[in-house]
Amino acid sequence: MLNPFDDTYFMKRAFQEAELAFEKNEVPVGAVIVSQNKIIARGHNLTETLNDVTAHAEMQAFTAASDFLGGKYLKNCTLYVTLEPCQMCAGASYWAQIGKIVFGASDSLRGFEKYKTTLHPRTKVVKGIMEAECSLLLKRFFIEKRNLN
Repeated sequence: MLNPFDDTYFMKRAFQEAELAFEKNEVPVGAVIVSQNKIIARGHNLTETLNDVTAHAEMQAFTAASDFLGGKYLKNCTLYVTLEPCQMCAGASYWAQIGKIVFGASDSLRGFEKYKTTLHPRTKVVKGIMEAECSLLLKRFFIEKRNLN
């Protein structure tokens, strides 16, 4: 039987969160956390809204998922995020022991791979899901920002 709940399905949900961030004039990054094919947490960047440099989409989602599960470990969960996590978010994923990270667009300037940030040894990584769409939304955001200034 075909499983409709694949990585693309959940990345589309993360992308919807990125679009919400875009509408709020936040850097358009969105995240969802999934457990047993169910979205248990959602988040998008809120750094401008909250005036908080740590209010990344992943951090919002980690907090919501921990609240939902009633514990800090996300071993059997998957993080779907539209942009490669930064060093801070990758570090938080280490401490949360997230089971899998799936990201859309790579971040060659600030992504965890550039800095060789250590993930939890059991964390699997899948990259490039909906990469073109995720990248295009980010580019559109920054082009519009530059044109306004």
